[in-house]
Amino acid sequence: MEDLVALSARDAVDRLAAGDLSPLELIDAAERRIAQTEPLINAMPTLCFDRARARARDLAANPPTDSGPGYLHGLPVAIKDLVDVAGVRTTYGSPIFADHVPETSDILVENLEQNGGIVIGKANTPEFGAGANTFNEVFGTTSNPWDTTTTCGGSSGGSAAALAAGQVWLASGSDLGGSLRIPASFCGVVGFRPSPGRVAHSPGSNPFDSLPIQGPMGRNAADTALMLDAMTGMSRWDPLSLPAPARPFLEAAIEPRPPARVAFSPDLGLVPVHADVRAACEAAARRFADCGAAVEADCIDFGGARDAFQALRGASFVTGRQYLLDQYRDQLKPDVIWNIESGLVLSAADIGAATRARADLFRRTVAFFETYDLLFCPTVLTPPFNHEIRYLTEFDGTKFDNYVDWLILTFVITLTSCPTISVPCGFTRDGLPVGLQIMGPPRADAEVLAAAALVEQTSGLANAVPIDPRPHAIPPD
Repeated sequence: MEDLVALSARDAVDRLAAGDLSPLELIDAAERRIAQTEPLINAMPTLCFDRARARARDLAANPPTDSGPGYLHGLPVAIKDLVDVAGVRTTYGSPIFADHVPETSDILVENLEQNGGIVIGKANTPEFGAGANTFNEVFGTTSNPWDTTTTCGGSSGGSAAALAAGQVWLASGSDLGGSLRIPASFCGVVGFRPSPGRVAHSPGSNPFDSLPIQGPMGRNAADTALMLDAMTGMSRWDPLSLPAPARPFLEAAIEPRPPARVAFSPDLGLVPVHADVRAACEAAARRFADCGAAVEADCIDFGGARDAFQALRGASFVTGRQYLLDQYRDQLKPDVIWNIESGLVLSAADIGAATRARADLFRRTVAFFETYDLLFCPTVLTPPFNHEIRYLTEFDGTKFDNYVDWLILTFVITLTSCPTISVPCGFTRDGLPVGLQIMGPPRADAEVLAAAALVEQTSGLANAVPIDPRPHAIPPD
C-alpha cells in the first residue's frame, strides 16, 4: 500500500498545510488506489477526477488568507450518492435518477469545498438510502473489504468501504435508522451521527425533520472530528442548523477527557446480540475503568421506541417520497414501496401517539444522563453477513417483520436526537470488525468524540485501516 494512501486524514492535512504535499499528489494516489481496489469492493462507482483536479489547481492559485478549524487544504473526499454535487452524476441509488446530473451542490458539499475539501467521487448507497445492505439496480452491490463476500452495511456503505480500503481519507454519510453507524461497525471505521442541525444541508420536503441527518465518517475518531469541523456552521436554508462550536471538535478528540461515570448495556433490553459482538463491546466498555471512569450495567428504558420510530419513519417517507410511488412505482424496490405505504395507512392519531412516545423517551433519556455521562452498547446485533442476503429476517430465535427491525440498536437512539458514534472496538473470532456505539446527552457531540478517541487508545485500533480487500476474513492471532 502506498504511503500516501495510508496517511491519516489529519496527517495528510498537516502535510498539505505545510506544503510538503499537494492536492494533486493525493488525487493521483487516490485514483491509483481506487483502480486497484474498486473491482473488488465497488464502493465508488462514480468518479470525478477532472473536476477534482480543476478545483485543486484553483485552490493552488487562490490559497486561503485565513483558514480556520477544519480547513482541509485540498484533501480528497467522497460524498455519499444521496447528496448532490454540481456537475457530477448523482443517482440516489435509483434507476429513476440513473442519468441525473444536478446543477447545484448541496449545502453540505458547498461547506466542505469552501473549507478546502475536494470531491473525487460518489460513494454507493442503497436506493434512497433505504436499507443497511448497500446494493442497487444502478451500480450493484458494495462489498466489505474485510471479507468481500460480506456486506459493508448501509446505507453509507460505499463511504465506509472506501475508507476501509484506503480509497479516500474522509467520506460523508447520512443517518436515519443507523446509516452512518452500521456500516462503520461492519467496516472497522468511525461513523458519527451528530446532533440534528450540527451539519447543515439543503432543505428537502421537510427541513424541520430531525430524524435524518448528515455526518462525517473517518478511519479514526480524530479524522472524523476534523471532518465534522469542516462541515459545521449555520445556514439560513436549514432551520435546524447550529453555529460552529467555540472549541473545535478536533481538540476534543486529540485531548480526550475521560468521563466520570458510564453505563453499558449489551442489548438495550431489546434484542439478542451475537456472543462475539457482546464480548468485544463489553470488554471495550470495561476498559474505561482503567481511565478512571465508573462503569455500570444500566440502560435507558426504550419501551415503545420501536413502534414510534416505525410510525415516524413511515410519515417521513410519505412526506419525501410519495411522489415517487405515484409516478414510478414499477421502478422502486419493494423496501421503498413498503416504507411509503406503511406511512400512508397511518392516522393522525397514530402519528400523535408516536410523537408522544418520542417525547416520553426524550424525558427518560435526559433523566438518565443526569446520572451517567455516556451510554455504551453494541452498534449492530450481528457481525457482517453474506452480502447476497438483503437483510436479516431472524436472529437467535427472534424474527424481524421487515427490513428495518434488525437495526433496532441504532434506530431507537435516533429518536432521542442525542449524538451517537460507532467506533471499532474489537473483532469476532472470525476476524470481522465490531463497533461499539457511544451515546451522549443532548448536544454533547464533543464528549462523544472524546470517548471514541479513548476507545481507540485503549483498544489499539486507531490505525487498523486501511487494508487491502480480502476474499475472506482472517481470524485474529
